[in-house]
Amino acid sequence: MASKIYGECTMSAINGFAPIASNNASVLILGSMPSEASLLRQQYYGHPRNVFWPIMSALFGSDPELCYQRRKEMLMENGIAVWDVLQSCNRMGSSDSNIKLATIKTNDFAAFFDDYRCIKRVFFNGRMAEKLYQKRILPTLNYRFSYLEYHCLPSTSPAYASLKFEQKIEAWKVIKQHVVK
Repeated sequence: MASKIYGECTMSAINGFAPIASNNASVLILGSMPSEASLLRQQYYGHPRNVFWPIMSALFGSDPELCYQRRKEMLMENGIAVWDVLQSCNRMGSSDSNIKLATIKTNDFAAFFDDYRCIKRVFFNGRMAEKLYQKRILPTLNYRFSYLEYHCLPSTSPAYASLKFEQKIEAWKVIKQHVVK
């Protein structure tokens, strides 16, 4: 991870993760870029206060204490893929608002959707993922992907505290309605 010093702050060049996906995936959940805690743990949604995994456990009836490998398997068994809009960027800290836009490199979604043809719906984990996708990805996708449906869900990040956990679960229930196992 390369760093540049700006005053007292350090801006790091960071790289995201490979997708979690299986051939039976019918739903894709997209974040923007992993947080610092996620990068340290090498896990999607690795911040201890991020409620993504507790929500998935509640929706699909799995043990919230599963190890990361088993959590990934649970998603794949339920037809869910997870990825981020960004492949790499420079960012200070974990906040999406600190992403240096000139450094953004996006993931290759045309290739991804070609590889995972059963995906019909894309759910954004928060507004920033939706905004980045609409601005950087959607204009590059051709008519072959016009069948995709898009939905924005409340962010599971601890930074988005305006909704209670129960309200987030209620909003995220829509995913369970759209998975095809």
